[in-house]
Amino acid sequence: MDLSEKKALLRALHDEHRPLILPNAWDAASARVLADAGFAAIATASAAVSASLGYGDGEAAPHEEMFAAAGRVAHGVDVPVSVDAEAGYGLPPAELAARLRETGAAGCNLEDTVHGGPDTGAGRVLADVAEQAERIAALRDADRELFINARVDVYAPGAIPDASDAERLEEAVGRARAYLDAGADGIFTIMVSDEAAIAALVERIPAPVNVLYRPGMPSIARLGELGVRRVTFGPGLHRATLTVLARLAEGLYVGETPEL
Repeated sequence: MDLSEKKALLRALHDEHRPLILPNAWDAASARVLADAGFAAIATASAAVSASLGYGDGEAAPHEEMFAAAGRVAHGVDVPVSVDAEAGYGLPPAELAARLRETGAAGCNLEDTVHGGPDTGAGRVLADVAEQAERIAALRDADRELFINARVDVYAPGAIPDASDAERLEEAVGRARAYLDAGADGIFTIMVSDEAAIAALVERIPAPVNVLYRPGMPSIARLGELGVRRVTFGPGLHRATLTVLARLAEGLYVGETPEL
């Protein structure tokens, strides 16, 4: 498939009547493992990619290195890849679109957390809704085929710490609808885990809703019953892989013969 075909396929996969399970890779090797397992599409996870490069999360890694790593993922497999572009690294939308095309991305995440400002100790800073919508609209104009998964971060720790559940829901729905009106294709309500909140978001957001799966959440089957259309895992697979490596390393250090 060429890139245009991959973009069309990624879009079509969101229209099926079951969740698109999109596991997250961090390098070419992990991407090939996931593709060989049979997944129709995969994603990158910025936290996992940046950790593999030796940096922290939250746009701490140089964007050139992040796009280079994402490119190795996308060009290393034959399935569509959605690239986690964090908040866009401060790049103009046209340049961001060009960078994503160079990586071979069929889609991208674009979050509404602001990075790089002074640390006020007040927690996560959310982008102004109108300004974020303008960025999404400009990215849409720069690439009509790219599947834009607009991340809504109101459920992330520190985003709106004093909000009630009802207020958080209203803020999430308001942001989601503004981003969809601007040209986003899907909405990623990261860190939401409560079943009632997930059901309400799916009911009120007129587009595919993506959730981040974490232990303790409703099962993937249940998420499908609630109407979730996309399930991702963020850095979870990377962390699980490192946990296995740590156990092997501990055994090797004390003289055990590892089962490789």
